[in-house]
Amino acid sequence: MAQPGPARPGSGGLGRGSVLTAVSAARSSGSEPCPRSPGPFGCFQVTAAEGKGLQDESSDSEGENEAKGDLLPKKPAWVDEDDEAEESVDMTHKYRKDFMKSDAETTLTKKKLKKRLEEQFQQAMGGVPAWADLENRKKSKGTWSDSDSDEDDDLLRRTGSFVTHSEALPRGILKMSTCPPANQERFANGKLVTVQFHPSAQVVMTAGHDRSVSLFQVDGIRNSKIQSIYLESFPIYKARFSVDGEQVIATGTHHSMFFVYDMMAGNIIPIPKVRGVEEKFLRNFELSPDGSFMLLIGTSGYLHLLSMKTKELISTMKVNGRCTASAFTPDSSKIYSYSKEGEVFIWDVRSRKCLHKFEDEGSLEGKCIAVSKNNQYVACGSSSGVVNLYTTDVCLKENRPKPVKAIMNLVTSATCVTFNPTTEILAVASRDTDEAVKLVHLPSYTVFSNFPVFRRKQIYLTQSMDFSPRSGYFSVANNKGKALLFRLKHYPSF
Repeated sequence: MAQPGPARPGSGGLGRGSVLTAVSAARSSGSEPCPRSPGPFGCFQVTAAEGKGLQDESSDSEGENEAKGDLLPKKPAWVDEDDEAEESVDMTHKYRKDFMKSDAETTLTKKKLKKRLEEQFQQAMGGVPAWADLENRKKSKGTWSDSDSDEDDDLLRRTGSFVTHSEALPRGILKMSTCPPANQERFANGKLVTVQFHPSAQVVMTAGHDRSVSLFQVDGIRNSKIQSIYLESFPIYKARFSVDGEQVIATGTHHSMFFVYDMMAGNIIPIPKVRGVEEKFLRNFELSPDGSFMLLIGTSGYLHLLSMKTKELISTMKVNGRCTASAFTPDSSKIYSYSKEGEVFIWDVRSRKCLHKFEDEGSLEGKCIAVSKNNQYVACGSSSGVVNLYTTDVCLKENRPKPVKAIMNLVTSATCVTFNPTTEILAVASRDTDEAVKLVHLPSYTVFSNFPVFRRKQIYLTQSMDFSPRSGYFSVANNKGKALLFRLKHYPSF
């Protein structure tokens, strides 16, 4: 087996010592919202005068709406006689083929086609939107009473002079746009196995089988390259930022060693052997959210807990069978380990004892696991493509818990699951087939219907996914060497 050679910085990027300046600059500029004219990093700014003008304009329009009274017109202002004619529409056209329910429906009348379009819209929205339900609007208007007015007065007394709109993420359609790839200034040569956003700076990291780790500043427009490093004879299996954002830890596909890249000092430190860890290969690992521990997932069910500070072995745990994936809880007090046999073991980090074990319902082979950032959910993805979503309190008590939702939108093995920071979105994916990524709206457990983009193949085989620290961006690494980037417009900042 070839030993990895010395690491070297990539050409065309910044010098090693300059990464500190670049990341620090990105960190200081990464949290501004982006409403209007472009700023230094593609951000948009509104002056105080403009903001006041917009506010006044909004209040005027609200007053006009209240003065109008009846919002429902009694009859249309203009009618086209051609619309009333029973004209047939050719359904074999390429833009209408998807609305056919059978091959016999080569033509439809305009009324039937309109009905078909309404049904598809309601299916995408999860029902009839409140603004489109005319009967309910009339009823709610007709049942207005003095008691309702009194209740609203009481509400205003308790909440202030106005009631703000809900900040909850709506279901059905996700407001998003496609940005240029995050690594467009340097695509990987082959599989891109890792994409991860920096915990505090507006920076994204990519790593792949081409032995490179690259950093890019994310602005959604240019995504400038900061630096690339190369680890000779060391195809990367997985790479992760440390919790403080000052280091990158990278493991290889066929090595028992790993590298630590200290971005602040510009040093690449090889960790040739961890004393007490007898593993032929070190590949999969997890870092604790508090920055204290590194968990190496070994063979034969062994889990090796290392000190993040010294990279020395603290303790070894073992599950029955083979461990395929693990995840820390947000407070770093527990570890969920998913076995190939479909069992989940819950460990106490302090005592290294197994607190509980439960069976993932219907799992033939465990593949991936994730714990939500608010410690509310645990997601288990299996080889059947089913992702079971559990509440953590049930996982700690029952041996055979019932999932609150079984997500069955994948037809091949679920190989990657991740929650967004606000626990409103669960991303599930499979690397075994193209375009196999789904975003699940967690409060309703429904899938957003507009992702991936219909009839536009761009994701291919998903290798890794991540959300930015405030959910403003979502990135997918594929087998073509690209880190696809999407702007989630519901969230105002990075």
